[in-house]
Amino acid sequence: MPQRRTLLAAALAAPFAARTAQAQTWPARPVRIVEPGAPGGGNDTTIRLFAPYLDQALGQPFVIDNRPGAGGRVGVEHAFRAAPDGSTLLLGNAGSNGINAAIYPDLPYNLETDFVPISLLVTGPNVLVVNPRVFPVDSVAALIAAIKAQPAGHFNYGSGGVGSSAHLSAELFCMMAGVRMEHIPYRGAAQMGQGVISGDTPFLIANMVNILPFVRRGDVKMLAVTSLERWPDTPEVPTLHESGLPGFETIAWNALFGPPGLPRPIADRLVPELQRIGRMPEVVDRVKLIGGQVIASGPDVLAARVRSDIAKWKDLAARANIRVT
Repeated sequence: MPQRRTLLAAALAAPFAARTAQAQTWPARPVRIVEPGAPGGGNDTTIRLFAPYLDQALGQPFVIDNRPGAGGRVGVEHAFRAAPDGSTLLLGNAGSNGINAAIYPDLPYNLETDFVPISLLVTGPNVLVVNPRVFPVDSVAALIAAIKAQPAGHFNYGSGGVGSSAHLSAELFCMMAGVRMEHIPYRGAAQMGQGVISGDTPFLIANMVNILPFVRRGDVKMLAVTSLERWPDTPEVPTLHESGLPGFETIAWNALFGPPGLPRPIADRLVPELQRIGRMPEVVDRVKLIGGQVIASGPDVLAARVRSDIAKWKDLAARANIRVT
């Protein structure tokens, strides 16, 4: 009997030992990071900050593979079908790995359980901005009063597409403020920004990295941030939470995931490297310039963020009847 128990224990330990050995030799070839967005966006900028340091630390190139389309579905599905050998990773974000679970009823994967969480990289608030010619206001309360002074649907708001973070954040604002505006989806962040500058869509809640250049030029006016606490780099800008919409919070984030079945030892090997890179002053400073904050949290915090975001957006999508088919 003791011999049988020894053999059973050895059999159970063998797969773990094999995975551990695989992690020790990983990566043996270039690693592709699928970015489900276009080059030049906030998520793309983030991963291109981290990638060169991963190259140096792990001895293989980390190559960014942009695969935009369908609100992130194209890239995420590509990563979902990748071999779980560590040669392909996914740069997910609040839309591709959170909101999409709420608005697409036919996803071929489960965003909560199928992907292996590795680590959050960068988080940041969204910001509420307006065209100051259309809305010459200085507060969220005055903005809401100006919207309510016109018939429902008189004003438009823009987003980077149906189901995007900008879309659902604005819908959450409308619901909590008791107003109605018409949604105008654009093809991306650049067009979305031009829409608010021109006044065609004079209201916008967008990722800070996408809108800060317009704020700094004076093209748009920032009225609030969407974090529960004021953002350290813009302490003069109030939160929506303190501006009459208690509990309002939408956070932009990006993170590294592995495809289904990625051995945990490979994922765990990345975490301390990401945390080390995230503490580098040059990385911290460059992320601040685009309105973000380095987190490099590890898998548990990332998994909790995905769960909470999916629950929040499913509730909003159901109440606002937002679905993409």
